[in-house]
Amino acid sequence: MSIEIKAPTFPESVADGTVATWHKQPGEACSADDLIVDIETDKVVLEVVAPQDGVIKEILKGEGDTVLSDEVIAVFEAGAAASAAAPTAEAASTEAGDSDKVGPAARKLIDENNLDANQIPGTGKNGGITKEDVLNFMKSGAPAAAAPAATKAAAPAPVAVNVAPGERVEKRVPMTRLRATIAKRLVEAQQTAAMLTTYNEVNMKPVMDLRKQYKELFEKTHNGTRLGFMSFFVKAVTEALKRFPAVNASIDGNDMVYHGYQDIGVAVSTDRGLMVPVLRDTDGMGLSDIEATIADFGKRGRDGKLGLNDMQGGTFTITNGGTFGSLMSTPILNPPQTAILGMHKIQDRPMAVNGEVVILPMMYLALSYDHRMIDGKEAVQFLVTVKSLLEDPARILLDV
Repeated sequence: MSIEIKAPTFPESVADGTVATWHKQPGEACSADDLIVDIETDKVVLEVVAPQDGVIKEILKGEGDTVLSDEVIAVFEAGAAASAAAPTAEAASTEAGDSDKVGPAARKLIDENNLDANQIPGTGKNGGITKEDVLNFMKSGAPAAAAPAATKAAAPAPVAVNVAPGERVEKRVPMTRLRATIAKRLVEAQQTAAMLTTYNEVNMKPVMDLRKQYKELFEKTHNGTRLGFMSFFVKAVTEALKRFPAVNASIDGNDMVYHGYQDIGVAVSTDRGLMVPVLRDTDGMGLSDIEATIADFGKRGRDGKLGLNDMQGGTFTITNGGTFGSLMSTPILNPPQTAILGMHKIQDRPMAVNGEVVILPMMYLALSYDHRMIDGKEAVQFLVTVKSLLEDPARILLDV
């Protein structure tokens, strides 16, 4: 029985998608729920799985092709046994013989970057070269093929060579849809918002001492969930947002939209780009709930399994450049939100305390905000509130 494999149903905010990677090739056996293809949209990578046991009979949309919501991308033969793959959009050119099967998306990358297909290990059916194989080959720093000579000489066996000193090598890699969308949104944020940034610093010793004291007990009590710093920041920000509603608002045309809830986005860095999954109703979440949800976001982000629903909405964003060693930065707004908090590296510094110099673990905080919506006074007071709550974390629990 033949079954049509369709692209996922995209939400209204997503016009179309791109076939990113075929994980199964025609004739290759699939079990029910096996991942067969990734569809990349402007916001997230969606997975399409096998509807039941069988094989891919025909691929209608190759890697790099644009697909619409619910468009048929392949034909699946339910219950069929694995067989040799027939030529399809992913089966390919035979420039180097039958053993060198290069898909159209892979061929395009090879041609654009002047690569030698013979040097690229193929992981597709019968050693076929996929787009992902080419991208991995380029990431490894492999050399480009030499420019073709006027007369074609006998090609020597392919060998691995190092780039000669002084050689100026360039690689051209097309932007993914996600990366292009991120770039577009960041540029729009700077062009449309009256963005300013205010800074402060926070003494992290009280939070660090509390975490050290209860870390093991917290992990045992909450089924292995680890107590990190982000949950303290989320709770401090949530309380500060309640006190300064304009920081929790958004701009919609000429309207200012005040949100009576706190949905906080937490920036997660992945190989595909920066993603911002959202913690919903953080006022009702405990520290363990926040830490467990963030850990799940991070794992699914790295595995490419964050869904559209995970990243839609959000009234405020927190980004932590400190995990990469950043001492200070200016975060960019995440439209239509009007503010974003940047965390940074914790660093011991000499501080004056009661007339004495004390070494304390300090962190710079940066709040970027849209001056069209938020006055400087509110922005500063909001950041001071976050600082005060973190330097006396008992106030977070006591709501004072």
